[in-house]
Amino acid sequence: MTTTAEWLDIGWIDQIPVRGSRTVQVEGGDDIALFRTAEGKVFALLDRCPHKHGRLSQGIVHGGAVACPLHNWRISLSTGEALGEDKGCTPTVPVKIDGGRVLICRASTLKAAA
Repeated sequence: MTTTAEWLDIGWIDQIPVRGSRTVQVEGGDDIALFRTAEGKVFALLDRCPHKHGRLSQGIVHGGAVACPLHNWRISLSTGEALGEDKGCTPTVPVKIDGGRVLICRASTLKAAA
């Protein structure tokens, strides 16, 4: 992982499995989970379900959501909000793709992981 002033270069988009995830460790804070949908979109969330703090990176990606592996809560990849009747929110981190490289917002990553 390399750092620029505003963005952290996480690596190639192909390093995130389709309908899967990859985690980024944050020193002194919670990990960030990167998800790649079947359509190739990439999202980043704090790797913690708002319900019982299950690791979302171990969940299954369906469309634009990930299912928490502990109690099957569905979390929106774009907003971090719990879907359906469940209530709660997981912090999101802005992501951009540049030349096939995945970049996440440095300031948002530090804030979400704190």
